[in-house]
Amino acid sequence: MRSAAGSEDLAALTTWRQSVTQPAPHDHDVVVLGGGSGGYATALRARQLGLSVALVEADKLGGTCLHQGCIPTKAMLHAAEVADAAREASAFGVRATYDGVDLAAVARYREGVVDRLYRGLQGLVRGAGIDVVEGTGRLVGPRSVAVGDSVVTGRNLVVATGSYARTIPGVEIGGRVVTSDGALALAELPQRVVVVGGSVIGVELASVWRSFGCEVTIVEALPHLVPLEDEALSVQLERAFRKRKIAFRTGTAITGVKQDDTSAYVSLEGGETLEADLVLVAVGRGPRTDGLGLADHGIDLDRGFVVTDEHLRTSVEGVYAVGDVVRGLQLAHRGFAHGLFVAEEIAGRAPQPVVDSGIPRVTYCEPELASVGLTEAQARAAHGDAGVATYEYNLAGNGKSQILRSAGLVKVVREVDGPVLGVHMIGSRMGEQVGEASLWVNWDAFPEDVAAFVHAHPTQNEALGEAALALAGSPLHAHA
Repeated sequence: MRSAAGSEDLAALTTWRQSVTQPAPHDHDVVVLGGGSGGYATALRARQLGLSVALVEADKLGGTCLHQGCIPTKAMLHAAEVADAAREASAFGVRATYDGVDLAAVARYREGVVDRLYRGLQGLVRGAGIDVVEGTGRLVGPRSVAVGDSVVTGRNLVVATGSYARTIPGVEIGGRVVTSDGALALAELPQRVVVVGGSVIGVELASVWRSFGCEVTIVEALPHLVPLEDEALSVQLERAFRKRKIAFRTGTAITGVKQDDTSAYVSLEGGETLEADLVLVAVGRGPRTDGLGLADHGIDLDRGFVVTDEHLRTSVEGVYAVGDVVRGLQLAHRGFAHGLFVAEEIAGRAPQPVVDSGIPRVTYCEPELASVGLTEAQARAAHGDAGVATYEYNLAGNGKSQILRSAGLVKVVREVDGPVLGVHMIGSRMGEQVGEASLWVNWDAFPEDVAAFVHAHPTQNEALGEAALALAGSPLHAHA
């Protein structure tokens, strides 16, 4: 039998838990709806600036990036890199054997990475004094959010509810047909995979499965893989995928997907059918705004995206939106930058708006693609053919790339007699080089300026220096 003192302790504990997860209705300076990259960045920065914050989250802090996107998929890509290294060890004079992939062990490794980061994020949020409200929120006023029986109000509201995996009308998800969410939950490796969609998610998971020994075919409706990148990178990636025996059909639309107990079948325009053990539908991500009550309270939407100005303000005063719900690049670090910006905007610090063209982009397949700024086509559209100059430095001349046995290139796009407009790279581990490229673009650097930088030898980073030297008219290991 529980003692009276024990009952009092239990009641006190229950009251404390309710105060943490379901605070009584009261005003905050900022209410954040969504605890993903954009949401928690907003909340943490707002607290640093002395603002009171409530953060409403229906699932886990960290959102898609931490639990279903960036972190778990990149952990799988690293496991794939290790598999390739074991398989190809003899090329480097190392005796090793590749005995296959233990998918359950890969999942444990992946979830271990996620769990450590999740616990760290929980500690950050808890230590910052943010009121975390657990549950699904819906607007009941322009800056009021109902969560269960509670209503959380604020002088400012930030919509940061993220995105979901899009599907294809008429294609049923389930069984042998999955989105990226289902791809992470596989209990065993398929022998044959068809990937519908050749953009970032599609080529990354295709790369993983090929490294794990699967037979992979990508179907992309547009003329090239990774169609939003500079065409030079698309062409190089297609060449690399052919070498890796990753099949792809570009300029090809699907007309349907069916499945039975033994296989899935993807019908292509023209009448061909591809048979597979698994079909991944990777056709992009949509904004998660349905059911939030945004339009009911005057917040303008465009095909589900929240309409904002460059300061991320919506059509309702005091209401902002950040991350994937705002049309543009759907990247965790864009959402994070949005969150920092909005917190500082609310605090009256007049920050500089976040411009998509200045945000670095990385696709983590093998080989990696990394870019920032304008593609050559975008630069020519903006400045005219005569106003743009480009240079491509082939990684065949780079010592570290030869050591890594990596093919690829660095392409720099500049305004004639003007600054660097874009940098586009492909090769093993080239994502690690995009930081310097981002500085060039965002600081409107001239090739003549950055050509003076000294780059460590031997590194892949030297390839950036070589490209800058050539575009400045002073090539060292290449012809202008």
